[in-house]
Amino acid sequence: VFIEIYFDNSHLVNVISNNFKHDERLALMGTIQFSSTIYDTFNQLKELNYNSLIPQSKPLSPGETLGCTSAILPSDCSAVIFIADGRFHMEAAMIQNPNIKMYKYDPYSKVLSSEGYDIELMKSIRKREIEKAKQAKTFGLILGTLGRQGSSHIFNRLRKIAIERGKKVIPFLMAEINPIKLDLINEIDVWIQVACPRLSIDWGGNLKKPLLTPYEFEVAINDVEWKEIYP
Repeated sequence: VFIEIYFDNSHLVNVISNNFKHDERLALMGTIQFSSTIYDTFNQLKELNYNSLIPQSKPLSPGETLGCTSAILPSDCSAVIFIADGRFHMEAAMIQNPNIKMYKYDPYSKVLSSEGYDIELMKSIRKREIEKAKQAKTFGLILGTLGRQGSSHIFNRLRKIAIERGKKVIPFLMAEINPIKLDLINEIDVWIQVACPRLSIDWGGNLKKPLLTPYEFEVAINDVEWKEIYP
């Protein structure tokens, strides 16, 4: 169930027109509850002769961004105007588009702020955890059961690959991946979670054992190459 939130976006349009040039290509994105505002702002900017766009990452709605899913923007995009009252979902857009300027418009405070994300630090931490996993023998493979986060197809494929590589795999079903509980299970060398990649990105580096995404596991066993733009 999604709740649509409407607000007077005249201030947002004025802020954009006073701070951005007409030849800058602006991407309008945000969280699902502000989708109507994204469209309305796009139409108003079009009337002001701005070359804006609403990107889409299917099956999400145009402009919609989740914490682990964001559209990849075209190279001619100058900046993103992200409508939201928090950073979590916006950070997905920042991770997927590290070279594009990001601005967050909070509809409650009516503040447009320039936002940043330390992509290089994130990548260095994830590379470190992948290196730790390369010599591991026992893997705890977690299928997230919260909502529609987990994919049984990916879970079964990773399990098959790990066993074929001579790894011991212990399967787990978890509605909530709790780092404290994971640290209590000593038999596991490395965790792989098939749920939300942000669980690994945001705090996986603080666990006693690596907590990898499916992509990171496949990098660790040399099935796929490391990508400079984190997928």
